[in-house]
Amino acid sequence: MRGEATWRALGTTAQVVVTVEEELDAARSLVERELTAIDLACSRFRADSELARVNSSPGQWVPVGDLFMEALRTGIEAARATAGDVDPTVGRALRVAGYDTDFAELPALRRGRLRFAPAPGWKLVQMDDVRRAVRVPRGVEIDLGATAKALAADRAARACAAELDGGVLVNLGGDIAVAGAAPDGGWPVRVTDDHEAGFGAPGQTVSIASGGLATSSVTARRWRTRRAGELHHILDPASGRPASGFWRTVSVAAASCVAANVASTAAIVRGAAALSWLDGLNVPARLVGADGVVARVGNWPEEAVA
Repeated sequence: MRGEATWRALGTTAQVVVTVEEELDAARSLVERELTAIDLACSRFRADSELARVNSSPGQWVPVGDLFMEALRTGIEAARATAGDVDPTVGRALRVAGYDTDFAELPALRRGRLRFAPAPGWKLVQMDDVRRAVRVPRGVEIDLGATAKALAADRAARACAAELDGGVLVNLGGDIAVAGAAPDGGWPVRVTDDHEAGFGAPGQTVSIASGGLATSSVTARRWRTRRAGELHHILDPASGRPASGFWRTVSVAAASCVAANVASTAAIVRGAAALSWLDGLNVPARLVGADGVVARVGNWPEEAVA
């Protein structure tokens, strides 16, 4: 019999599901440990995070821990793989656009005076693996919101699989990672515009047996920061402006939650060009246009006809 727990973490919904009910408490503890660690390393809303120390020390080598190095390297690899469409140097762009408050309440939005700043580029970030230190030049601010949550999901699922006997699904606000033996038929996942919606919400139910699945969105729920916590919003790093609304949501299944998240986020930024790009990656994907029309890439399953 399965066990399931849901709670609030990182400003979103954290969920863990296990195939062995008796292992639920242990699984939740392992997931919470990973979330606490990623928050201390990568939160841009905590003055005591390693990310905050790096951003507040331009031009200086800042000692960091192994997790921050892993998270930063993940962000840089995402930038390299997407030709900069997912770039960890969007920190200043997020800040000057006002994403440290509720977007709908920004006075600048009401006056039409929003500011935008392009990301300076991931190649400016320096990492010293020997000293475990990071340096960014003045004017460069790192933000790992596009990849850190997915990384936490992957790490948490792996930790559970290593210490427990059964299979596990970890869902962090729509970033899903699974590990261990999946239940018969795989893990059912409801793909919707709102990650907090249940199986009755409009969308499609699919199943995954390994790896990860991520859904990126530009719906209203994604445009909130401090009040909602670490919900991330998608900017085009080239301009610093919000990504076009060509796609309402993009869902991707891949070998890991990080890979799925990077592909879905880049697809939002790329707009119409995302279809051929995702096809070239050979990943299953479901894209919902602003008009609600659904497109599929790879072997993403057709939706059942009612």
